[in-house]
Amino acid sequence: MACSTGSSGTPSTCVQWMWNSNKNPFAKSLIVEWIVYSDVENIIIEEAFASNKTHAMLDDYHIDFHCNLQILNTDGKKQRPVKRVIRDKDDYSAREDRFAFVPIDPKRPFTGTYGWISPFIKETVKFLNITPQQLPSKDNRIISVLVEMAAQGIVEEGKLLGKQIEGEKIAELLLKKKEADMHTVWERCAYIYSLTSFVYMKLNETMRLIGSAGHEHIWRSKIGTLGPFSLLLWDSPSNYNSVKPKTILYRGAQLTEETISFFKDDCLQSRRPNRSFPAFTSCSRNREVAEAYGNTLFIMEIQHAFTVDLQPFSQFPDEEEELLSPGVCFTVDFVESDERKNRHWIFLKLKQMHTRKPTHLTSIFNLIQMFIKIFLPSA
Repeated sequence: MACSTGSSGTPSTCVQWMWNSNKNPFAKSLIVEWIVYSDVENIIIEEAFASNKTHAMLDDYHIDFHCNLQILNTDGKKQRPVKRVIRDKDDYSAREDRFAFVPIDPKRPFTGTYGWISPFIKETVKFLNITPQQLPSKDNRIISVLVEMAAQGIVEEGKLLGKQIEGEKIAELLLKKKEADMHTVWERCAYIYSLTSFVYMKLNETMRLIGSAGHEHIWRSKIGTLGPFSLLLWDSPSNYNSVKPKTILYRGAQLTEETISFFKDDCLQSRRPNRSFPAFTSCSRNREVAEAYGNTLFIMEIQHAFTVDLQPFSQFPDEEEELLSPGVCFTVDFVESDERKNRHWIFLKLKQMHTRKPTHLTSIFNLIQMFIKIFLPSA
């Protein structure tokens, strides 16, 4: 959505562009299935429309504003009607892909613990050859370099996915803040992450492969392209505090019985094993948002975990999105099921842990440095 801001400083109305998805889009039907464009596509279309251009160019289609048509770039005869709708900020549906997920590997719905710093972040830092004191939240001199690298990586990933125009628009949004301080750059990264785009999807898809020996080469191959952006997003400034202990977060999922059994097995153990989320994980503080999708609801109680409230930076504030940092650990408290309705509720306790074995960024020295960064920012 492309949103305008009211006097309160919060989005008041939003513009959504939609395309007719009916099998015969020009048939006179009383029922028309309209599908919204992705957030980034919507930005591209609305900017072109507001600039009085004749058309907007997307990766697979272009929008003819004179005829209100979506036209396939490779075949001008394949056309569909489009429309522009102005909506109140509250008049929208929560995004299913944001708060509900299907595990990439049903036999591996979670990973073991690997410390409070994700292997993807560790390897990115190693790739960049920087120290904890050179992280962007500590050293302003590296910010513009990282922003350029992140933008370039996003464009490269876009090309690989056939999303070059989308990638260039996201890179443009990021580069506008290239010379800003880390607070401003991080807010722009949070905004970009909150958008429905290939960046959010590809980054999570990649990081969720961590822990799978058969896929290690895949996630490692993305360090050069997605690593700089992930580091900028992960290294949030100290004034963005985690939620208070006992806060409850929610996330939906579509799980098989086999996958649910892994969580049930954890409950049967006298000492509950520690698991972790390998990727950035979007949750909601609003139960209704997460409960609307999938057959399973994760109900997560915060004990102590690194999280960030994305609501102030999102075009979808009613989603009440809270972002879990990769590496947040959990134990399975208990599982409830209604077999007749195929509904399941998995209760987790979230906490931050570190590994006992020192590694590149998790040596004793570096853990002390990270502690200073997070809890004593003025030191």
